[in-house]
Amino acid sequence: MQTTSRNRLVLKDEQWARVAPLLPGKAGDPGRSGADNRLFLEAVLWMVRTRAAWRNLPEMFGNWNSVFRRFSRWAQTSIFEQLFQVLSGDPDFEYALIDGTIIRVHRHGTGAKGGLGAQAIGRSRGGLTTKIVVLVDALGNLAHFLLLPGQRHDSVGADPLLDGIEIGALIADKGFDTDALRRELDARGAAAVIPPKANRARQIACDFAMYRWRHLIENFFCDLKQFRRIATRYDKTDLSFSAMIYLAASFMALK
Repeated sequence: MQTTSRNRLVLKDEQWARVAPLLPGKAGDPGRSGADNRLFLEAVLWMVRTRAAWRNLPEMFGNWNSVFRRFSRWAQTSIFEQLFQVLSGDPDFEYALIDGTIIRVHRHGTGAKGGLGAQAIGRSRGGLTTKIVVLVDALGNLAHFLLLPGQRHDSVGADPLLDGIEIGALIADKGFDTDALRRELDARGAAAVIPPKANRARQIACDFAMYRWRHLIENFFCDLKQFRRIATRYDKTDLSFSAMIYLAASFMALK
């Protein structure tokens, strides 16, 4: 293999050893054996690291259409999500952090059935956008995420992301300063580390020493957006885009 080809591979042997038992199609699994799971995963990692079209997948990874169809099957059966759930381990919810980030949608990311809204794409000041709202644990590792149309408010994601999770405190910016969220956190016995909005009739105290840990979620977004196919959305469906996020987060968890 030429040096230029070798440089396109990112999984180290010890990382692959952790991933291989978690993938379908290995020896002993029912049904057809997967054709070179490692090369296929490298192909999708190459895609999530670049902004290339599927047709531009390097020949070393095989026929682009075969790789794309296999990626779609794995996305539909939640393989990438399951991989992330195992590799991410048990989150440390001494406290959690929540925030959202806007992702510009490339014109090639439109046109799926059901219209833009059905694929978590909306219009905001930046044009067509998707919003990723994430919950990270006390170590800054991804726990859960939610896709919303770009014009939706970040706080919409709070209830679904916190559902069924026990946390000691929630750190968030003032965009999450809502009475409903504060009541929910209080009922759970969790502290709300959220600066109050300036227009509140009665100001609410905030533990600003603890609030400084909010940089953890900002760091997470910086790391996530190093994957170019996530920094700009090219996937037409929210299913495919979510699969790309799960794979990127899985790779981050392997480091």
